[in-house]
This record gives sequence, structure tokens and C-alpha cells, in this order.
Amino acid sequence: MTRKLVVQQFVTLDGFAAGPNGELDFVTDSSEDPTAGEFVDDQLAFIGTLDTILLGRVTYEMFASYWPEQTVETQRIADALNATPKVVFSRTLERAPWGVWDEARVVAGSANEEVRRLKGEPGEDMVVWGSLRLGESLERDGLVDEYRLFVCPVVLGQGKRLFGEGTPKRRLTQLDAKTFDGVIAVRYAVDRAA
Repeated sequence: MTRKLVVQQFVTLDGFAAGPNGELDFVTDSSEDPTAGEFVDDQLAFIGTLDTILLGRVTYEMFASYWPEQTVETQRIADALNATPKVVFSRTLERAPWGVWDEARVVAGSANEEVRRLKGEPGEDMVVWGSLRLGESLERDGLVDEYRLFVCPVVLGQGKRLFGEGTPKRRLTQLDAKTFDGVIAVRYAVDRAA
């Protein structure tokens, strides 16, 4: 079975994945305990299908300042997320430390070429978290196989869209849908035949 590239993203009802300055405050803290609940169970199961997390530099810096400090007592997915190997695409970073966990591997060259190479190797699936420009580039090159979208009950009105100008037309097939505390989680496979 071929490795899949999955883009997982929180989005607003009107299609934004971040505010105008990259704000993510629309992803409100739910009343759920981050160490329990269906959403956490879903994320743990998803992380269990992965062997690589792909990040752009900005998302890496945001994640690396938070996740390595978390434990299963504060965020039940912390150990699973922290232990999963990471690749950071950056032309400016030389290293990508991750607290006491293994460092992320930095790739300064073409993300698309690296992802194409990784997809050709045996292994589990890969995920892009955040990293809108990285996800857009990989989608334009036909490398994204699946989207896992968490649609938040917010209309933002402006910001950074998940699918920017120039994104090619794609037909998607719904794989699954469920609701977590008002957030609708939808999985779509990208139909490359269309």
C-alpha cells in the first residue's frame, strides 16, 4: 500500500484556516478536557497511522515552543505527537530541536521533491499540520491524497484561506464525517482521476 499524504487543518465555516495575521483564535478551547474525550481519541488513533509530520518553518516554531513541554497529563496526545518523526521545510533553519525528543530533520530543498521521494518509500502515512503554503504547494503538485478538516462554527470574514488562488480544481470523495463539541470533522479523499 502506498503512503498517503494527509493535510489536517482547522477551518472556519467560510473557508479560512487562519486570520489575516496568522491568528488561530477561532480554534476555541472546547469544554473538553485535552486529556480525554472523543476528539483526543480520534487524534490518537490518527497519529497511530503516521510515521512523519511535515511542517513549514513558522508552524515548526509554533509547535516546538509548545508540544515538547506537554505531557500526557496536560495533553494526552503529547507523547504520540512528540515521538513521531518530523520534517521541517526551511531555507533558513540549520537545526530543528524538539525539546528532549529527537530533532526534526530540516530540508532546505524542494518540499515537493522530498515528499515525492518519501511517498515512494515504504512506511506509514504523512501529515501536514498548519503550514498553509506548504500544503498549497503540495496540492498544486498533486501530492495530497486526503484532507482531514475540522470545521469550526465561526465565520471569520477575512484571513488566510486553506485553498488559495491558483489551487487546481479537484474532486473530493467524502470518507467520513463526525461532530466533536460543535466542530464538524470531515475526511475527504482527493480524486486524481477527475
